[in-house]
Order: sequence, then structure tokens, then C-alpha cells
Amino acid sequence: MNSVMNRKSVYTLTSSQKMMIFVLSMSLYGLSNMFTELIPSLQLGPIELSVEYFAFIPLTLCMLFHPFYAAIGAALGEVIFGELMLGQFGGLGEVEKFLTFSFAMYVAGRLVRNPQNRAQVGIAAITGVIIHQLCSTLVDIGKVWIGVEEFEAVPGLAESVVIVEGVSFLNDVLFSGILFALLPTLYLVPRLYGKIEPLLGIKPRKKDTKYEAAGIISPKLVLTGILLALLAFGAESLSETDWNLAEWDSGWADQAGNTAIWLSLGIAAVIAVIVLLLMRSRKTRQGNADTGAGGGVPHA
Repeated sequence: MNSVMNRKSVYTLTSSQKMMIFVLSMSLYGLSNMFTELIPSLQLGPIELSVEYFAFIPLTLCMLFHPFYAAIGAALGEVIFGELMLGQFGGLGEVEKFLTFSFAMYVAGRLVRNPQNRAQVGIAAITGVIIHQLCSTLVDIGKVWIGVEEFEAVPGLAESVVIVEGVSFLNDVLFSGILFALLPTLYLVPRLYGKIEPLLGIKPRKKDTKYEAAGIISPKLVLTGILLALLAFGAESLSETDWNLAEWDSGWADQAGNTAIWLSLGIAAVIAVIVLLLMRSRKTRQGNADTGAGGGVPHA
């Protein structure tokens, strides 16, 4: 009897639902990435204020749905719509961004046990941004220190990279991290929880549900993060050498200008709409089946 109750308390999704969340996250985040390319940066003296990313999209999806598939989908969406669709690819350099971003979003999604708890949502959102930006900053500093990349803001003083990268880290966390990650996520997650999931044919997460060890940062997760960071550093270091495999640039983005961005944006939007329509149709069919069978709830 207890085993049956435990199985009922575990939040699960079907393979098709996981795939839908993956593609939806990929297309929505890819769409947002194209918008950031069109937003000009603001220069205030030595500090450049720019929109790094709309991280609230993957953060919201990771907190409401399955964090692993939403995180991986968002990271892949950046590669597909922000690189490949523009006729360019950074080779091994893309591995670092993929690993650090997907891991940061995944951790943020796992930290939220109750999506209606604004404190949990806020802490998770800013933690996800800090993890991603910190990993990227340490990788950039490490490349200079081991000598695969030249960077001397102060001539003859390689250590100046720490100051420059540190300022950039604070800028990304305090500007993009708060305005385009923390605040929108704080607003969207509690408001969408319990409302958007049924519309897509997915059962909402319950506060007491055993879900991906929600709210727990285990030693295994920390070790995984360290290993991924080392792998990201290795890939990014190799990208600065002649060993940078699969790097290519067709030059189409430079020739087409904003047209290439709008085309990629349009494709991402079409894919997102198609996925939403498919999820809605599945929900409708499931509802009709439940009605015919005497009631029920969508499969989680």
C-alpha cells in the first residue's frame, strides 16, 4: 500500500510531454535570443549595459515543468537559432556555453519545491544566473592565466583580467540578472502555476511531490557541476587553439544583416506556435477521452 502511495506522489511526465517541453523551451528561448540581438547596448563610461539574455523564459519553464528537459532545450535553442540559423558555429566554444547554461537553469529548477513560494522562486532565479555567469567568468579568467588567450587590460599585468571580468560579472548579474531574470520570473511562476499546465495537458507539480529531489543540493549535484565546469573550461581552452573543431562561418549573417535575425526569429516563433497547438490538441483529446470514460485528470 505504501509503495502505491509513493508512486502516486512522484511527479512524472510521459515521453511525449517531455519532448514537447524540450522543443517548446528550445523555440521560446531561441526566439528571445533573437530579440536580444536587436536590442542596442547602452554605454555609460567604461561600463556597457546590454541585455545578456531573457533568462526568465528557461527559468520559468524549469520551475513549472521538468527542469532537465527545459534546461537542455533552452541551451540547444541558443545554438540552433542563435548560431546555426545565422550560418555560423563556434565549434568547441559552444560546448562551454551549452554546459554552463543548461546546468545553471537545471539547478534553478531543482531549487524550487513550491512554485507559489516567491522566496524560493527568487532565490532559485538569481542563483541560476549567478552559477552561469560565475562559470563563464572563471573560464575566461582561466584561459588568460594558462596562456591560451591574450588579455591585458593593463599592459604587462595579466591579473587585470580578474578586475575586468569581475566588473562584467557584476554587470551581468545586477543588470540582466535582476531585470530580465529575477523580476519576470518572480511575477510569472506563481501566476502561471496551476493555470498553464492544464491548458497544455500537463498536471501541475504538487507542493509535497517527490520531484527530482526538489530543493536539495546534493553532493552528487555539486560534483556534477564541478566536472561540467572543468569540461567546459577544457572545451573553451581548445577553442582558442588550432584544435577548435567544427568551427565555421558562412558569412551569411554579415551579408544579410538583420534579415538573418528576423528569419531565425520567425522560424523559432512558428515552431513555438506549432508545439503549443499540438499540446493543446493533446489536452483536448485527453479531455474527451476522460469524459467518455467517466472523468479523470490529464496524465502527468
